[in-house]
Amino acid sequence: MVLSKPIINALSFYFGQLFEHPIRTKAISCCVIATAGNYASQQIAGVKQLNVQSLLAYAAFGLLFGGTIPHYFYLGLEKLVPEEAAFVVIKKLFMERLIYSPLYQAFTLYTLARLEGKDHNTALKQLQGLYWTVLTSSWKYLTIIQLLNLSVVPPMLRVLVVNLIGFFWTIYVANKRRQQQAKSKKGN
Repeated sequence: MVLSKPIINALSFYFGQLFEHPIRTKAISCCVIATAGNYASQQIAGVKQLNVQSLLAYAAFGLLFGGTIPHYFYLGLEKLVPEEAAFVVIKKLFMERLIYSPLYQAFTLYTLARLEGKDHNTALKQLQGLYWTVLTSSWKYLTIIQLLNLSVVPPMLRVLVVNLIGFFWTIYVANKRRQQQAKSKKGN
């Protein structure tokens, strides 16, 4: 019971901040989760020297976009498809998977490349090389998780759940990006 008190206090603080300052709390949470995901990805890949530029890019993306864009998307989704609608979860899932996810994946891949200091053409080339693989993998592996997120998670916590899923997704995407960069270097 002694160990649970700090956890309960931390959760209480987090939920209080989420209620009082939802955008800021989601942005900071996403920043921490995205940075941790990128760090874990680099460690799993066994990099000898930590790529600080990549860490900072993921942190900046999480802080500026990773908490805010999903916040407004899920807020809009709640208004667009009210709980009284027929097949509410299915409608929300289709909108998330077929509209939001493709756009957000493209935006994420391009923006991360730019935040890492790559020029426009290199970022576009990287986007073209990764987009379909990342998107179809998202549809394949994350659709069931998104279904659960939309059907059992309270709206206030959906961005947190998406960001926690994002931790593992960051590892996956960062690994794919490293593989693509390695292929590009071998090709040159």
